[in-house]
Amino acid sequence: MPRVLTGNRLETGDVLWWNGADWSVLIKDAAAIGDEGEALVARLITEERINDPVLVDVTGEPGAFVPKTTRERVRASGPSVRADLARGSLCVDVI
Repeated sequence: MPRVLTGNRLETGDVLWWNGADWSVLIKDAAAIGDEGEALVARLITEERINDPVLVDVTGEPGAFVPKTTRERVRASGPSVRADLARGSLCVDVI
């Protein structure tokens, strides 16, 4: 099962997804993380730029990943109480 790396921008709280080189606010940009995932998380923790970096299980293919847990699906789609702020890369219907 593929995994992707997510976290929150320390300064703003934005939900971020690792795209293989940098961070994106869209899960559609997320890159699958292989064996290097745990080392990457450890490095990011020491840099103290990203809050709570974590690897999450997803289904689907690159560009169309859907997190397995409800918590991560909500984080990927945007605020569940304000549909006007939802991110276009993951429809709120998947929640």
